[in-house]
Amino acid sequence: RRKLRLFGESPGPQKDGAKWHKPRLSRRALMKCCLVKWILASATPQGPDGGDSDLELSTVRHQPEGLEQLQAQTKFTRKELQSLYRGFKNECPSGLVDEETFKSIYSQFFPQGDSTTYAHFLFNAFDVDRNGSIRFEDFVIGLSVLLRGSVTEKLSWAFNLYDINKDGYITKEEMLAIMKSIYDMMGQYTSPSVRDEAPVEHMEKFFQKMDRNRDGVVTIEEFIETCRKDENIMNSMQLFENVI
Repeated sequence: RRKLRLFGESPGPQKDGAKWHKPRLSRRALMKCCLVKWILASATPQGPDGGDSDLELSTVRHQPEGLEQLQAQTKFTRKELQSLYRGFKNECPSGLVDEETFKSIYSQFFPQGDSTTYAHFLFNAFDVDRNGSIRFEDFVIGLSVLLRGSVTEKLSWAFNLYDINKDGYITKEEMLAIMKSIYDMMGQYTSPSVRDEAPVEHMEKFFQKMDRNRDGVVTIEEFIETCRKDENIMNSMQLFENVI
């Protein structure tokens, strides 16, 4: 059974006076990430230089930026970037990922539920150019934020996920859509079992905390400020390890 945890839910009892500490990202934690597992499963072993040191491909529709530039833009090492790119090009010879690929990935990792809607929302969060495809650069920059970014960087990325129409605000409808998609993806095997009305209740509780000026929408400032002040939400940042 998978433990379902969303923003705003407590991860369980804590010792008195316990403070939230930024979790250290171990290799084990990194491998919990569905997108990383998908990529690295396709990374075929090569020679010491990997053959991809400059991230060059002659037959792709999109050629990514140089390795050194990506290393500067992300928190991945050169070796990690080489492994990620090797798997990426094997899975996506064109150099681009489309939405159907995301849906396929998440249906494999969450077969007990319906991950279609969540994969759609997640794809849109990675698709920064809004052109229906994700370049390798966008892919690893997004992963770097989610897996190794600062708290503020992660929260900004999460806001972008919840802001479905990208107008700079989160509405109740948008928040409910994301939460419901996560509940749907986790399926009936969540612990504890999920009632049909649970996503609505969760959204109402969360939105009430967020919408500080009661204007019916949540801004990125409200989102980040509320999250940073709420220890339960900070602990539930582990959501990214579970469903990204």
